[in-house]
Amino acid sequence: MTYMPNFSYQVFATVANQKTFAAAAKSLRVTPSAISHSINAFEKELGFPLFLRNRTGVRLTENGKQILPLVQEIIAAETKLNEEAAQLSGLNKGHVRIGGFSSVFINWLPEIINSFKDAHPQVGISVQQGSFNDVVEQVRLGNLDVGFATLPIDPGLEVLPLYRDRIYCVTPLDFKPQNGHTITKADIKHEEFILQQIDYDRETKKALDTYDVSVNSIQYSIDDASIIAMVESGLGLGILPELALEKLSGDVKRYPFAQDFYREICLVAHHKPRQTPSTKAFIQTVQAYIQKRY
Repeated sequence: MTYMPNFSYQVFATVANQKTFAAAAKSLRVTPSAISHSINAFEKELGFPLFLRNRTGVRLTENGKQILPLVQEIIAAETKLNEEAAQLSGLNKGHVRIGGFSSVFINWLPEIINSFKDAHPQVGISVQQGSFNDVVEQVRLGNLDVGFATLPIDPGLEVLPLYRDRIYCVTPLDFKPQNGHTITKADIKHEEFILQQIDYDRETKKALDTYDVSVNSIQYSIDDASIIAMVESGLGLGILPELALEKLSGDVKRYPFAQDFYREICLVAHHKPRQTPSTKAFIQTVQAYIQKRY
């Protein structure tokens, strides 16, 4: 027997995430009128409106904001029930929604997913790329089952540290630190830096602040590859972690800072009572991969 989450709950949670009925309809593969009818019926059942409608979409009412976490817990519980029932029936079915950032997707995730699919061929996988903060928020909201991010993480989620990823200064070929080995304040006193705007926080910001790099000396780029290209052309220096540099090529050099900086890559998920069997199995696969690789 298969247990399906209440359709009204699914619709409500999806509209809250997508911000429009049309986007929610596309996500759930139903008509916009079905979405509208479901929301209207749910609001009538509860006795209060869940959304404020406008020309660009919808936003949650205060009552809607209070109801959303409860509905997400019900959906998660029903999904877990479905997977547990499937396991007891010997079906080994499920689905894992994974979030992460580019360097993890490029360097880790293909091998992790292949290993997981070998052991669990009937479990579906979907992936979503985003910034650290976006991934954590989507896990918290229940739109992702597990996500790769960096510390620190706000309380309320299970956090599993994975790897200390050293941060480097990326320079043109003709650049050389005064001591020949590490970057000091004197080396970058008059230099400009190029980085992704979403990365200007946490350890990247800490490194720049420690070395007295002003905001006016920072240019922003689209992604890691474009940073390498701009550094290669002599337009500035870059700051990139080791994992991001693994599969990037270019006529550049990388140097550690005189003071070591690391980003702490971690895995985030809901606490174990809310994790489905598929999510638990995926987490175990990630931990085994990290242990084997490092």
